[in-house]
Amino acid sequence: MFLARGFYFSLMWAFTSLGCASSVPHPSSVELIQRVPFQTIQINHHRIAYLEAGQGKPVILIHGFGGSMWQWEYQYLPLAQSHRVIIPDLIGSGLSDKPETSYSPEQLVQFFLDFMDSLEITRATLIGNSMGAGLAMALALDYPDRVDQLILISGFPPQIEPSVASPQYRRFLYHRPPLWLATLGNHLAGRRTTERFLKEIVYKPELISDTVIERSFQNRQRGGLLSPLYSLLDHIDIWDNHYGYRLGTIPHPTLLLWGDHDRIFPLEVGKQLHRLLPHAEWHIIAESGHLPQWERPQEVNPLILSFLGKP
Repeated sequence: MFLARGFYFSLMWAFTSLGCASSVPHPSSVELIQRVPFQTIQINHHRIAYLEAGQGKPVILIHGFGGSMWQWEYQYLPLAQSHRVIIPDLIGSGLSDKPETSYSPEQLVQFFLDFMDSLEITRATLIGNSMGAGLAMALALDYPDRVDQLILISGFPPQIEPSVASPQYRRFLYHRPPLWLATLGNHLAGRRTTERFLKEIVYKPELISDTVIERSFQNRQRGGLLSPLYSLLDHIDIWDNHYGYRLGTIPHPTLLLWGDHDRIFPLEVGKQLHRLLPHAEWHIIAESGHLPQWERPQEVNPLILSFLGKP
């Protein structure tokens, strides 16, 4: 019974962030609405994929757990009208390399600093969703001089595991099967499974079109995603112990956005985070789940652009 349940829920994180992976040949472009050609750069001998467009002050958009640059398809061009926009696939995610290494918060922060240095970015506004918001806050705490502003969307709370509301996700956190079994399940799962788990993070099911399902399914087939995700989960306690308790000391101007129907981190979690952040502007995004920037770009983009325009 344990193996059957664990096998089922091990599939979840391979789909939840609409992300990409890598073992079949890479596509020639990121399959956004615009099919944008991506660039690559070597960071510590690892190939990192990213999008870049526009000129002006740099803004870096950071995807969430298991996600990819696909999550920002509705922000890519609007923000590039006034800013230099960079959207990486983090190491271990999307079209970037997935080395066998420790995916601890400290390692991710160092990777991100190396990425900024390689692109000659000394200071940037960071926009993060979920885990990406956690990485942005960690960078702001450890290297405050590298950050201008923070825009946090469904951001990490001080304590992650107790804040997860979804019963399905909680089962995955506490009853993970062996990696080999999860890898097998990820390989065998079909499009219906993809759709089921996308509906856990997207509030309106009508947004999950056949095209979205197929794109997410094909991206998952590239493989190599689960080992980094397991490592990330193994290091959750480092976030709680090293960063979570310090969130109230973040000095940067912050925009905090939260979906009113977020099933992963519910609205009350967002309100608690808002109370902790001393310089945060708070907005609830109606009729959206864990990815409000993708579900409600017509509401989210003006808020982001207005915040970026503040002195």
